[in-house]
Amino acid sequence: MSADERVALILDAAYTCFTRHGVRRTTMDDIARAADMSRPAVYQHVRNKEDAFRRLVERMLQDALDASREALAQDGDLATRLTGALRAKLGMVMRVWRDSPAHAAELLAVDARVSADLVARYDESMRALLRDALQRSGHGPPAASVAELMMALTRGLEADLTDPDTPLDLLRRGVELMIAGLSGRPEELS
Repeated sequence: MSADERVALILDAAYTCFTRHGVRRTTMDDIARAADMSRPAVYQHVRNKEDAFRRLVERMLQDALDASREALAQDGDLATRLTGALRAKLGMVMRVWRDSPAHAAELLAVDARVSADLVARYDESMRALLRDALQRSGHGPPAASVAELMMALTRGLEADLTDPDTPLDLLRRGVELMIAGLSGRPEELS
């Protein structure tokens, strides 16, 4: 098994432990057991629990960013592609809530504290992806503002994930309304 495969195994185990026990209660022993590795072997790949958490967050953010890029590269109308890109972001948070209803708030709070720089970098990359997609579709000057509004819409929808279908429906409708407004088609705004 390569070093990269071992790291992936450790991060998968860390995700399982963090979602099962929460970050505070998870120990490196828990992660090692879940990875079916010795504790010294785990320490060869991650420095400590915080390092494992940061790397896990980084991987999740990169996966969501890759999914967003893929959605924007698909055929289809602009609203559909933008919704797909933002759905990847929303889906990442929804996955944490689905996998760990008891610890999701803690995981996301730790995420904000321990990995704030990673989240900020991800947010900037997402804004750039959205802005570029809007500009390529002919929505030049307001593209940066619209991208920011779309990110804000998505963050707002992350606040209540009790019914997983509702935020996805609202995301789709919100993006459609923004694109209709940009296109000067007020009949689509009703």
